[in-house]
Amino acid sequence: MVQAYILIQTEVGRAANVAEEISSIPGVTQAEDVTGPYDVIVRAQANNVDELGKLVVAQIQAVHGITRTLTCPIVHI
Repeated sequence: MVQAYILIQTEVGRAANVAEEISSIPGVTQAEDVTGPYDVIVRAQANNVDELGKLVVAQIQAVHGITRTLTCPIVHI
């Protein structure tokens, strides 16, 4: 299982809507609108890195109002 945080920038005024829509996507375990340089922080999981990439590119980035994403896989050292 691969887990990651996805940091999202949105269009002005769209953070709450983006977080709400993303929270219903399978594989997303948490989506919160926040303040700071990013507008939404998502925690997601997938079976492998390829599936995680598909989740981000095909589903999360397709949500209206997103301008940029940064995916940060969780590592266990």
